[in-house]
Amino acid sequence: MASDNRLTFKEMCAEFDVTPRTLRYYEYIELLSPERDGRARYYHPREVARMKLIMRGRKFGFSLEDIRQWLDLYDADPENRVQMEAWIKLADQQLGELDNRRKQIDESIAELRALRDQVAKGL
Repeated sequence: MASDNRLTFKEMCAEFDVTPRTLRYYEYIELLSPERDGRARYYHPREVARMKLIMRGRKFGFSLEDIRQWLDLYDADPENRVQMEAWIKLADQQLGELDNRRKQIDESIAELRALRDQVAKGL
């Protein structure tokens, strides 16, 4: 981070390995609100922390709307019990979704492996 504790637009893209288009989109849908100085954008530690949460949420497969709700609750009061309960509920739902996807993937792998073995035997 720069000496003034902010990242430029380019540094933010590099830090999180996202395209400029992605970063602009997160701003457009108001997940991020960088400081503006003319055409330049600067991201303070709060925005960097929000981006970390966004990236973590995306990695776990949460929708941007789920992430928005979580960030909104966090902004209201990071120690708020309601926020923590909401996060647990979202996490439980996403864990169920990921478990279902894993089951489907495991079934597909088993079917493909069996088909591959069957074809290989026919050679």
